[in-house]
Amino acid sequence: MIDHLACNPFQKLPEAAAHLDALVALARHPNIAVKATGVPGMATEPYPFADTHGVLRRVFDAFGAERMFWGTDITRLRCSWREAVTMFTEELPWLRGRDLELVMGRAVADWIGWH
Repeated sequence: MIDHLACNPFQKLPEAAAHLDALVALARHPNIAVKATGVPGMATEPYPFADTHGVLRRVFDAFGAERMFWGTDITRLRCSWREAVTMFTEELPWLRGRDLELVMGRAVADWIGWH
């Protein structure tokens, strides 16, 4: 399980996602998953951090809802808890239904066998 989309937590976009091709290439391995934690921290734009949405979509398209897990890393973010949540639950129009449920917690519970 790769934390923070493998991003340096102190870098901003576009540098923070310079490695994205390498990360996406790892999706071919079914035993690798990625945590989308700390995403607002790499944003250069204010909420809803639209400059990160393309990065998230690329990771989602590669790993799928079963292997991309939401998280916050709230202790270092410059946004509220609510914004960290609603960025995923309300601001990503392509993340809905069962996929949203998986990304927001069901998939990580399944991944670690926590039923």
